[in-house]
Amino acid sequence: MKSLKSLYIALLFSGLSFFTAYAQESNTYFLHTIEKGQSLYSIASTYNVSTVDIIKLNPGCDEKIFVGQKLRIPQNKSKKQTQQFHTIQPGETLYSLTVKYKVSSQDICDLNPGLSPENFKSGQVIIIPAGSSLNEQKNANAPASVTQTSVRPAVTSKCKEMHKVKSKETIFSICQMYNITQKELIAANPELKDGIKKGNLICIPYPAPIEEKKEQKVIPNDNELFTVQKSKGEKLSTIKAAIILPFMLDGGGKAESARMVEYYEGFLMAVDSLKESGASIDLYVYDSGDANANINTILEKDELKRMNIIFGPMHSNHIKPLASFAKKNKIRLVIPFSSKDNQVFNNPYVFQINTPQSYLYSEVYEHFLRKFPSPNVIFLDADDSDGEKKEFIKGFQHELMTQNFSFKTVKATGDATLFKTALSSSKENIFIPTSGSNTTLIKCLPQLQKLVKDNPNFNIHLFGYPEWQTYTKDHLASFYELNTYFYSSFYTNNLLPEAVKFISSYRKWYSKDMINTYPKYGMLGFDMGYFFLKALSIYGTDFERDFSQMNGVRPIQTGFRFERANNWGGFINKKVFFVNFSKNYELIKYDFE
Repeated sequence: MKSLKSLYIALLFSGLSFFTAYAQESNTYFLHTIEKGQSLYSIASTYNVSTVDIIKLNPGCDEKIFVGQKLRIPQNKSKKQTQQFHTIQPGETLYSLTVKYKVSSQDICDLNPGLSPENFKSGQVIIIPAGSSLNEQKNANAPASVTQTSVRPAVTSKCKEMHKVKSKETIFSICQMYNITQKELIAANPELKDGIKKGNLICIPYPAPIEEKKEQKVIPNDNELFTVQKSKGEKLSTIKAAIILPFMLDGGGKAESARMVEYYEGFLMAVDSLKESGASIDLYVYDSGDANANINTILEKDELKRMNIIFGPMHSNHIKPLASFAKKNKIRLVIPFSSKDNQVFNNPYVFQINTPQSYLYSEVYEHFLRKFPSPNVIFLDADDSDGEKKEFIKGFQHELMTQNFSFKTVKATGDATLFKTALSSSKENIFIPTSGSNTTLIKCLPQLQKLVKDNPNFNIHLFGYPEWQTYTKDHLASFYELNTYFYSSFYTNNLLPEAVKFISSYRKWYSKDMINTYPKYGMLGFDMGYFFLKALSIYGTDFERDFSQMNGVRPIQTGFRFERANNWGGFINKKVFFVNFSKNYELIKYDFE
C-alpha cells in the first residue's frame, strides 16, 4: 500500500511539473487563428517573427495550414520590447485588459486603430503596450487647477465650472475628463439620473478630498470606452498630396519612365476633375530615380511632412523608408504597384493596391465556387508552368478538397480524345491550365475548340489568368467559343462609356494614345487619384473608418475593396473581378461584392 502511495505522489509531482512547464511555455507564445488568405509568410510578417520560429512551435504547418487553425506564435522578446501581443479570451473586455496590463484604453486603441466594439471578440489578437501609463494619463487629463491634495479649496460655489454636453459624450467620459466619480457628478446634477443629452449644461463639482473620497468603482463597457477614444476626422480645406515615382527625366530607363509619366498624366486628369467639383488640391511631385537611387534626399524635405497623402514608390527598396516616414508623420501612403512588400502588416497608414498573392488567390477560390457551385475541374498540366502558378494551382486543389470537390489532371499537350475522358455530363466542366503563358494557350486551344465542337451537349468552360487580357487580340474568337473566364484586379472594356470618355479625354489632353500595356497606367493614375482624393475631400482625414461610404465611386479600370490586414496594420485591396467571354459573344464583368 505504501508503494502505491509513493507512486501516486510521484505521479502527482510529475503532473505538476508538466503543468508548470506548459504554463511557462504559454507565457512565451500566444495563439493566432488563421483567417482567409493568410499564408505562413504573411502571418510571420504580421508578428515580426520568422517562419522557422512558427514551424518550431507548430510542427507540420509548413506543409499545410487551413482557415480556423490555431497557431502558436512566439512572443518577440527583445531587450527593447515596448509592446506584446495578446489573444482576447472569452469574457475579456477592453476595461479588463487595462486593469490586467496597467495601461490605458487610449494606449490600446492607439496601437490598434482597427479595433472596435464589433471586432473586439474572443480569438482576436491585439497589441498591448508595455509599462503603465494609466496613472500618468489620468493626471494629464485632470484640469490644471485640480491638484492631488487632501485640502479642498475654499469656495463659495459647489460648481468648479459648467460643462456643455457635446455629441457622443457620456457620464463616464465626462467623469474621466474632470477626474471625478460618477457619484459626485450625479449628486451635483440629480437630473442626470434620467439620462444625458447634447447641449445640456451640467455642474462640474470640485473633487472630494482624498481622505474623504470613497469612490464607487465605475466599470465602463466597451462601447463607452471606444466612444471616448474615437477621434473625429479633420475636414480639409486644401488637400496636400505627393507623388514619389521614378520619372527619370534625365534619360535613364525609358520604358519605365514612360509608364510612370503616363500614370502621372492620368493622375492629373483626376485632380482636374475633382477641382471642377470644388475640391482644392496642392500636388507635389518628386522623381525618386532608379532602383539604386537614395530616397532619403526627398524624405528630408520639410514640405513632405505636411502631406495628407503620398502615392508611391515603385521600387521595392524604397518602400520601407517611405513607409517608416509616413508612419512617423501620420501620413496615408498608397503603394500603387508592389504586392510583395510586408509593410502593410505593421503600418496602419499603408494602403496596398496590388493584393498580396495569398489573399488574391483566396478571393479567387471563393468567387470561383460561388460562380460554379458544383464544378468538374480539369487541370491542364503544362510543361512551362511557372512558380507563381504552381502556388495558385496547389492552393486551388487544396480548396477543392476542403470543399469535398474532386478534380482531374490531364496533359495540356493532349488531344481532344484525351480531354473528353475527363468530362462530366452532369456538371460544368472547367479546364484550367497550370500556366498562364501564351505558349500554353497556343498548344491547348485548338484541341479544346475541337472538344467543344464534337461534344455540343457538354457544358465546357476555360478558366485562366489576368495576363490573358494581353492575348485577346490573338485568341478572341477562341475565348468566346470556349466560354472563357479569367480573374483580375484590373480590367476595363474599352467599349464601355467611361472608358471611351477617358480614352478620348486622354488623347485630347496629351495628343497621344496610352501605351499598349496591361494594366493601362494612365487609367491606374486616374483611378487611384480620384478614389483617394475624393475620399479626403468629402470625409477628411478619417475617411478609412468605413470604406462602404465610397461605393459610389466607380473606377474605370482598378477595383477597390479595402480591408485591414489586422488590428494594427494597414489596408489590403481585396477586389477581384471575373471576366467572361460568353458563347453569345458578350463580354461580361462579374463584380463580386
